[in-house]
Amino acid sequence: MSTREQAIPASADVPRHIAIIMDGNGRWAKRRLMPRVAGHRKGVEALRGVIRACAERGVSHLTVFAFSSENWRRPQEEVSLLMELFMRALENEVARLHENGIRFRVVGDLSGFSERIQSLIRDAEALTRNNTRLTFTVAANYGGRWDIVQAVKKLMASSVAPEAVNEAALAQHLSMADLPEPDLFIRTGGEQRISNFLLWQLAYTELYFTDAPWPDFDAAALDAAIASFRTRERRFGCTSEQVRAAS
Repeated sequence: MSTREQAIPASADVPRHIAIIMDGNGRWAKRRLMPRVAGHRKGVEALRGVIRACAERGVSHLTVFAFSSENWRRPQEEVSLLMELFMRALENEVARLHENGIRFRVVGDLSGFSERIQSLIRDAEALTRNNTRLTFTVAANYGGRWDIVQAVKKLMASSVAPEAVNEAALAQHLSMADLPEPDLFIRTGGEQRISNFLLWQLAYTELYFTDAPWPDFDAAALDAAIASFRTRERRFGCTSEQVRAAS
């Protein structure tokens, strides 16, 4: 199936799937003369509030970019602190997610993490697997190019004939193949790029950028992003007249 053959998603006031790059933690801390890790800790608090806000507003999928495959290049001390923070969040937050009916999952190359973190991820995914209120996905040691490459490898391993290779066949092997593509992408912290996040999946996603650093992003900021989304006309290659006729 090609892009032009895919069905156009129905429009909605609330995005079904929101993807977020949580940027600006370090700068938030620096402006307050605090260590960068303090910004990351505050960012965990902000994430907790955004998860709750998404669930309350009827968003069914939330995906966040927690640690990219490029983030290993950061200073070793910061990487170690991020791994510690990730482990503590897995230990302390998953039970709360489960109590609130939220499914938790992680996508990315998990082999890069310690066995302890991998074990916590497996346990968290198993515990919350049947929850349906909201699917909360964390992209960790993830990169959009990595995702496409690993999908190509899986497709090749399936011995598919060259003439059978199309967008749908490849998409089935992406790490988030079972989820709808994001309707709304949010990046905090003032940068305006997607930084190797969900390269395939963001093809027709509405993009929203805000100068607010992630620790300051709250339910009101989420509402502002959703309000912006509601003003967009999503044409998916069609004309405005075709979109109106279809609706």
